[in-house]
Amino acid sequence: MFNSASEQEFFEEKTTEEISQLASLALSGGTVASERNSVGLPEKTGYPDSVYIMAANIFQGIRSEKSPEKVLIKYGSEPLRSFTESEDEFLQRLSYELAFSALKYQDILETMLIDSCIFPSTTIPDHLNSLIIVMLYDFQDRKFQARLLSDNEEFIAEVLEVENLLNSYKTKLAAALARCRIKHDALSIYHILPETVRNQELRASTLPLYAWINTCKISLEEVYNSLKKKGYNKVKSVLHIDNKVFAVDQHCYDVIIFPSHLKNDLLNIDLFKDYKLIFQDKSRSLAVHSVKALLNMDDDILMVNTGSWYTVAHMSILTNNNTSKIFVCGVQSQAKDPDLKKLFTKMGCKNIEILHETFINLESKDHRLQKVKVILLLPRCSGLGVSNPVEFILNEHEDTGLLKDFSQGGTSEDKLHVLAQQQYEQLTHAMKFTRAQAVVYCTCSVYPEENETVVKKALEFQDPGSKVQPYRLSPPVLPLCSLMEIHLSTDKFFRMEPSEITNGCFLSVLTRERDPSETVSVKDVLARAAAKGLLDGIELGKPSKREKKKKKSKMSLPKASTDNNIIQMRIAEFLSREANANVNRSETLTTKTSLPQKNANQVGSSSQVRKSSKPASNPLVPTFMKNTPRTRLYERPTNFVRPRPEDRMIALKPIEIVLPPVMLPFSSSQGIRSHIPTQHFYCHCIGPKTVVPSYLPTPSIPRRGEKRKENLPSSLPRHPRPWL
Repeated sequence: MFNSASEQEFFEEKTTEEISQLASLALSGGTVASERNSVGLPEKTGYPDSVYIMAANIFQGIRSEKSPEKVLIKYGSEPLRSFTESEDEFLQRLSYELAFSALKYQDILETMLIDSCIFPSTTIPDHLNSLIIVMLYDFQDRKFQARLLSDNEEFIAEVLEVENLLNSYKTKLAAALARCRIKHDALSIYHILPETVRNQELRASTLPLYAWINTCKISLEEVYNSLKKKGYNKVKSVLHIDNKVFAVDQHCYDVIIFPSHLKNDLLNIDLFKDYKLIFQDKSRSLAVHSVKALLNMDDDILMVNTGSWYTVAHMSILTNNNTSKIFVCGVQSQAKDPDLKKLFTKMGCKNIEILHETFINLESKDHRLQKVKVILLLPRCSGLGVSNPVEFILNEHEDTGLLKDFSQGGTSEDKLHVLAQQQYEQLTHAMKFTRAQAVVYCTCSVYPEENETVVKKALEFQDPGSKVQPYRLSPPVLPLCSLMEIHLSTDKFFRMEPSEITNGCFLSVLTRERDPSETVSVKDVLARAAAKGLLDGIELGKPSKREKKKKKSKMSLPKASTDNNIIQMRIAEFLSREANANVNRSETLTTKTSLPQKNANQVGSSSQVRKSSKPASNPLVPTFMKNTPRTRLYERPTNFVRPRPEDRMIALKPIEIVLPPVMLPFSSSQGIRSHIPTQHFYCHCIGPKTVVPSYLPTPSIPRRGEKRKENLPSSLPRHPRPWL
C-alpha cells in the first residue's frame, strides 16, 4: 500500500496527532452523540469485564453470517465462559446495548481489523473474535483512550488479552477508521448506516418514558402530589424539555410520561421501588384499556403471549373492582409460579390464574375458560415499530434475534411470512372460542402483512356453518380518546406510527354480533359505560325530590363546564353504538324469522296502532340521566307478558302494516270487485330505525285533531274506520 517504510511511518505519526480529533468520527457520532452530550452525560470510560463477556456471547448468537466467499473473520461456535452470571438489570442492559451497537457496525469493524493488519497476522483463537468485535466498538467509542479500571473489579484473562492487543494496534486502528470514513465520503461513519437505522437511533434518543399508575396502591392525585414534592412539574408535553417534568398521556388516564434522561433519577424514588409506578411501553397500556372497555362485571379474560408480566398486572389492576378472572397461558415452567405470585402480591394483584398449556393447545371447551368473554392476543411480531429495541427485548422478554432485523433496518420476506402465518393461526384459534365475544389483537409492527392483512384474512375465512354469531371489526374504545379519533380510520384500525414521542403500534378489536336471545342487563351496560370512562362524575338513580332540589340549585349556578359537555358527548356516543348493535341484532332476527300472517279478525283487534310520542330534542341522551323510570319509556298494557330486559332496549323502526281490503256491505263479492279497486291501507309508525318485534306493546294513542290519510277513490263513499 505504501511505497516505502518511511511513508508508512509518516502516515502513522500524522494519524497519532489526529487521534484526539476523532470524536466526530466515532461510530455513534453525529446527531446522537451531540444529543448525549447536551444532557450532560459523562464521557465513557469502559465497561466491567463481565459486560464484555456477556456482550460477546450475545453478539455470537445474533451476528450476521456471510457466504463462504465473503467471510473475512471466522467466529467460533462455542460461547465464552462467564464466571459470574449477572442478574443485575443494569449490567444486562449495558451488555445488550454493546452487542447491538457492534452488530450494526459489524462490517465496518471487520474492515478495520483487516485493514490494520490485526488479521490475519495475529494468532488469536476463533472463539475470541466476538469479544474482539465488541471491545473494538467500545475502544473507538472511547476515542481510543485507555479504559479506567476499578480496584474492586474482578479481571478476566480473555478480556485483558484482547485489550492489550487493541492497545498495541491503537494507531493503525485509528488510521483504518479514518480511511473508512474517507472511502464512503461521510461526515462520520454513523452516516454510513442505512437511513432506517439512523432514524431509529434518532427516535430512540428522544423517546420519552411511559409509566402506568398502580391504582390498587395509590390514587392518581397522590402520584401527582408526590411527584410535585420531588420537584417535578406537570406540563402538557415533555418533548424537548430537559427539566424535571411529567405529563398525562392523551389516550390512557393512568399513564404518565417523563423525559428520557430522567430514568436514573426516577428509579431511585419510592414510587417506582414500591411498584406504584411501573415503566412500560404505551402499546401495552393501549391493549389492556381496550380490553377493559369490552368487559362486563363478571367476564373473564384470556391473555396470550403477554411478554412482560407487568402487562398481566396492569390488566388485573384495571379489573380490580370486577369479579373477573385473568387467565395467562403459556407459562411452561412451573418453577416460575412462586416468583410470579410473589410479584403479583407485591403489586396488589389477586385475580390472576396461570395456565401452563400453550394457547394453541387450549380448547374452547376447557371448563376453566367457560366465562372468558375477551381474549387479548399479543403475538410475536417483527417489532419494527419500536425505536429502542434493547428496552423492548428486555422489558417484554422478546427474542434476542430481533436485534439482527433492527441492525439491517428491516425483516426478510421469509421471516415475515413465518411470523404472519403464526399470527394468523393464533387469531383464528382465538376466534374458535365460542363463548368469547371479543378478541383484541395488538402488535408493534409496521408491516401490513402482520397487521391488516392477518385480521382481514381471519375475518374473511370464518366458518359460515358455525352456530355462533360471526366476528366483525369494531373501533377500539380508549378512555381519553376523542370521538373524532375513534372514527378517524375508515377501516376501524387504531395505528400509531413510530415517532420521536412514541413507538409504533397497531390495534384491532374484533367483536361478535350480539345474539338476539342473549340477555344484556342494565348492570352490564353501565359497567361497560364506566369502563369506557363515560360515567365519571355522574350519579344515577337519585330520588325525584332530591332531583327537584338539584334543579332549583342549578338556577343560580353558571353553565356546565366543558368537561361535563365532553362526558355527555361520550355517553351519547356510547348509547349510539349500543343502539346500532340493537339495530343489527333486530335485523338479524328478521332475516331468520318472518312476521306471521294475521287473519282479518286479528288485524281488526290489533290494528289500532298508536303513534309514538314526540321524540326528545336529543335522542342520544340516556333516559337514566333524566331520572325517568325505565317503565315509562312506553305505556305497557297489563294484559301483556312482561318483556325481557333486552326486549325493552329495542327501539322502534318505521314499518308498513298491510291491511286486508275494506269489507263494504255489498250483496256479493262481484259487487266488491266492481266498486273497489285492489288497494291496501298503510299505517306508518314513526320511530328509530329498528324492527318492532311482535311481542312489544303498541305505541301511544294518536293525538287529537289529526286526520288519518285514506286511499279510497273520491267516487266511493267514505266510511270512518271501515276496518273497525
